[in-house]
Amino acid sequence: MNQRDVIFPAGRQAIYEQNRYSPAIRSNGFLFVSGQVGSREDGSPEPNLEAQIRLAFDNLNAILSAAGCTFDDVVDVTAFIVNPESVMETAMRVLPDYWGAAPHPTLTGVGVTWLSGFQFEIKVIAKLPMAHANAPV
Repeated sequence: MNQRDVIFPAGRQAIYEQNRYSPAIRSNGFLFVSGQVGSREDGSPEPNLEAQIRLAFDNLNAILSAAGCTFDDVVDVTAFIVNPESVMETAMRVLPDYWGAAPHPTLTGVGVTWLSGFQFEIKVIAKLPMAHANAPV
């Protein structure tokens, strides 16, 4: 098996090591980002819903930046939402602040019953810019 090319955002490596997963893997010109939640620096959920969603996007953007990407490089989004009938309106209000201009990435929304104390999680696949696409697999 090839060595995984793991991307860590600044200052959060301990959370990923504690939970035993990689925040993102660079492979074959793409960046595969694990689901990001609105966790504070200590890993606990941000209690305010809108702030939690914004923090999830901020945490996502930190990973994208560490890989030399921006949200403009994102091609596919999956959002997991607890109680979508009550959370979706807030999520859709926050989304344009991070989403960027059209054309937008694909989006799949999944209603779930549990996210370990969080209400919103976002995972993405991004196309790496050419300068970062040929990094080791």
